[in-house]
Amino acid sequence: MEKIDNLDRKILEIITRDARKPFKEVAEMCNVSRAAIHQRVQKMIETRIIIGSGYQINHSALGYNTCTYIGVKLERGSMYKNVVPELEKIPEVVECHFTTGPYTMLLKLYARDNEHFTELLNGKIQEIPGVISTETLISLRQSIKRDIPIEE
Repeated sequence: MEKIDNLDRKILEIITRDARKPFKEVAEMCNVSRAAIHQRVQKMIETRIIIGSGYQINHSALGYNTCTYIGVKLERGSMYKNVVPELEKIPEVVECHFTTGPYTMLLKLYARDNEHFTELLNGKIQEIPGVISTETLISLRQSIKRDIPIEE
């Protein structure tokens, strides 16, 4: 793991709360130059401490009101590598994890409503070769969403 110091930690704390905060403000909060912030962030991107950037989308505002988690059992665990490309064709699937426990995979997806969800589950996911069963959990409310703490 790449070593980070206290300044890197402070920068990460600030930009994970608000990625749009200008480097000038981050620099003022950290008592260093804007160039130092830019260099530190660039180094953390290059060393893959920071991966990706972007905006968080309010799925409900776009009409996707149903958030579900689906446990998927495959015929054989080794089929995972064949199933993932099929799941990538379904844009509503936003996460896919290869897991231990009762399921081979755990998916997270957003649907417009229960009817749309049923189409996705029955008409797409359960039709993928190798999928032998699914179990669905519907999220009623997201109470916590955060990154891991930036600690020393």
